[in-house]
Amino acid sequence: MSTKVTINRLATGVPGLDEVLGGGLPEFSFNLIAGQPGCGKTTLAHQIMFALARPERPALYFTVLGEPPLKMLRYQQQFGFFHSEAVNTSIRFISLSEDAMAGDLDRVLRRIVEEVTAYNPALVFVDSFRSVILASESLSHAPSAHNNLQQFVQQLGMLMTSWQATTFLIGEYFVETDANPVFTVADGLIWLRQSVLRNSVVRKMEIMKMRGQPTLPGLHTFRIDSGGVRVFAPPSMLQTTQLSALVDAAVQGVAHTAPQRALTGVPALDEMLGGGLPRGYSLLVAGPSGSGKSVLAAAFLAEGARLGEAGVIAVFEQHPNRSRNRVVADLIDAGQVGVVDSRAPDLSIDEIIVLLLDEIHRRRATRVVIDSLSGFELSVAPTFRDDFRESLSRLVKAMTDAGVTVLMTSELEDRYNDLRFSPYGTAFMTDAIIVQRYIEVASRLRRVMAVVKVRASAHSDELREFTIDDSGIVVGSTMADHEGLLGGRPTRTSRLEPNRSDPLSDAREPAR
Repeated sequence: MSTKVTINRLATGVPGLDEVLGGGLPEFSFNLIAGQPGCGKTTLAHQIMFALARPERPALYFTVLGEPPLKMLRYQQQFGFFHSEAVNTSIRFISLSEDAMAGDLDRVLRRIVEEVTAYNPALVFVDSFRSVILASESLSHAPSAHNNLQQFVQQLGMLMTSWQATTFLIGEYFVETDANPVFTVADGLIWLRQSVLRNSVVRKMEIMKMRGQPTLPGLHTFRIDSGGVRVFAPPSMLQTTQLSALVDAAVQGVAHTAPQRALTGVPALDEMLGGGLPRGYSLLVAGPSGSGKSVLAAAFLAEGARLGEAGVIAVFEQHPNRSRNRVVADLIDAGQVGVVDSRAPDLSIDEIIVLLLDEIHRRRATRVVIDSLSGFELSVAPTFRDDFRESLSRLVKAMTDAGVTVLMTSELEDRYNDLRFSPYGTAFMTDAIIVQRYIEVASRLRRVMAVVKVRASAHSDELREFTIDDSGIVVGSTMADHEGLLGGRPTRTSRLEPNRSDPLSDAREPAR
């Protein structure tokens, strides 16, 4: 019986890439990093190289007809992954420009073999491999040129495998379906793209091929910042399970009487919810502008802080430190609430999920506020807006899988002839919904709210008036002497007796 070969997986040093690859990069693999100009191929290759190169695991970086090594290094050293002490020690740059210009693939291969034999690297990079091909094609018009190219690629792949080197060919390709022998020979094919829509540019990555291991299918957004490339991989089941365990431990570590319920900071609203919001639930607070959605969100975070629970707020409108909501600003200044406030353009849902989960993990937060979904929709890149409903579903699932209790706010236009309880047709996505409305009584605007649903839990069905003062939201009684409240212009009616069979109904006299 043959022994199963174990393939060692190398950590690439690129945040999120190992998860997309399915656990890392197979050692001794022959890989192609492909894509259009400017999509980040060279930066990705350098980041992987600087993360992996060691004195005991040296790297050779061959440059062809693209940027000369000095010019390339000038730009790459601007990134946080660059380590100048590694150059000419663990990492060596070699120019193949003259060999490639001759258009002789055998000469290029001989030069690579000479350098690899002399230096014995564990990592080999050829940038840009497409330049070698183009030079060969332009100077060799013989019918056998394509066959020579295929033979060259196969020989290079076999040589690198026999030398036990992990190899990367970097090339500018525009169409994934181009008939090219390198696509067949390569063990791994990482394709980088730039999605352009109107004035928006979004970078995406696809692992089209990686022999010997399952990769995450689909397109994964990534961003290049001062630290280099960061890939936003969807959270794995293991990640969310581990994070959920941390959240559960944080909940058990705080002292309050009802750990299975998260109090909102508005006692009368907690009564309407049946004792607070069940832990791990997602709550949508929908209402028109100025109805008090952000005030309720602030009370939710403040109540958590009072009970010893850390919180996280993702803002897509006015920054809390610059808003008039001093409650949230003070919580942030005190370190009791973390902020996810990405001002980067062209956001993706995966980027927001990753940023939120990182902050939840860092603070061991149990409460999350997203203020607001309406602002979030405007912040994401246009290419994602057609699928915004699906994006919300993924966001809600990621948060609930992590075990946190989530409060989301959303703008809901008052349409008195069209009764709606949530925007985007997403009522089924959340576990609980609170709707705030304006009504007109005696030529004055008054606010009312109702708990529309709390999944698998008893809750009030009352429509109750509320006000906002310096202390926050104050929920009053029902307007039992009016009817047609949801129509916006209620009319006075005869006195109604409260429903004595409903334990959550309010039997107090209505406010005059």
